[in-house]
Amino acid sequence: MTQVRHCPAVLIAAPASGQGKTTVTAALARLHRNLGRKVRVFKCGPDFLDPMILERASGAPVYQLDLWMIGAQESRRLLWDAAGEADLILIEGVMGLFDGTPSSADLARHFGVPVLAVIDGTAMAQTFGALALGLARYQADLPFAGVLANRVGSLRHAQLLEGSLTEGLRWYGGLSRERGIELPSRHLGLVQASELNDLDARLDAAAEALGASCDAALPPPVAFAEPELQPAAASLAGVRIGVARDEAFAFTYGANLDLLRNLGAQLVFFSPLHDRELPTVDSLYLPGGYPELHHHALAANTAMCVAIRDHHGQGKPLLAECGGMLYLLDALTDVAGERAELLGLLAGEATMQKRLAALALQAVELPEGTLRGHTYHHSLTSTELTPIARGLSPNGGRGNEAVYRLGRLTASYVHFYFPSNPDAAAALLRP
Repeated sequence: MTQVRHCPAVLIAAPASGQGKTTVTAALARLHRNLGRKVRVFKCGPDFLDPMILERASGAPVYQLDLWMIGAQESRRLLWDAAGEADLILIEGVMGLFDGTPSSADLARHFGVPVLAVIDGTAMAQTFGALALGLARYQADLPFAGVLANRVGSLRHAQLLEGSLTEGLRWYGGLSRERGIELPSRHLGLVQASELNDLDARLDAAAEALGASCDAALPPPVAFAEPELQPAAASLAGVRIGVARDEAFAFTYGANLDLLRNLGAQLVFFSPLHDRELPTVDSLYLPGGYPELHHHALAANTAMCVAIRDHHGQGKPLLAECGGMLYLLDALTDVAGERAELLGLLAGEATMQKRLAALALQAVELPEGTLRGHTYHHSLTSTELTPIARGLSPNGGRGNEAVYRLGRLTASYVHFYFPSNPDAAAALLRP
């Protein structure tokens, strides 16, 4: 008989991007954490920056949930594990509530998690209620918890918004539009948590403001079913993997690192920016990040450049994703036109754009197997290299990212989600 765990949970969604979902989710997480509750937060779909903020807010690791990239079974396992330890589960949605295939609404419906709709109340009064009712009733079978207003101007404004709700929709409170609460952003999204010296003060201020407008009661419990046991994957026992981690390279899924450890690998973190030599490792993993903000410093660290070239020259595995791939190119030019020569392991150059160049889920058929992930970047790369594979997006549109291979070096704009195919991920990094 399938076991069930019960835990209060809501999925925080919005009519569109830019409504302040992350600020509200972080405020809720910090509010309940400050009340002594254990909060587990998840993020719908591919994202690296929001989870950094949400981890600081909740004090616990944040993982992705997605019916396509992560899969229903793995998402179920993550929720089951969280329900066994948490007093509250919060899931931050992606884009608008019904946007994409699968959407945040699809995830909420699949797991029976009620939706808490966040609506930007700026310059809005009674129309707030109409928008809330549309979100609640657009799909009859969607579980719906209630509504929370963001960027409220005053107590009177909050009262107008609350009064506009009809058909018994629950009011979860309002968050003011004070500058000390909003989270700053840059071209790829929110600024990294490590770069915000006042982040904890912002989170506590947001939690206090939200707590003043709602009773902080827990939502009703949701039943989470026990997942099926999955077969063991290939081993990485005894393999030492060097993982780049610093201001320039920070976009890693916690689930990726967990998988590598669970397969027996020893992870050794290093900084291409600050370290002068590589640790003793069998393989290298260069994730994405913001190399364009540090390309001159990366170029100036010639000792590290030589060490990574030597690693590749010895035929050792090297996996580079997005910003990690840019680091391997001949040169990188930022939006101001500043050019820096980099590793030169991949023939070609990249130039940062002011507009988004690609955003899509990706499935890539590699010789090691099919891996799923996503692409999201503001650079364009010119190269005469012939790719060994190209990604395909389940939603169509732009994407189809090239994957390049030179010996044991594999590089692409795609951020791979390793648990989508543990055997393939292990093969990429196994000596």
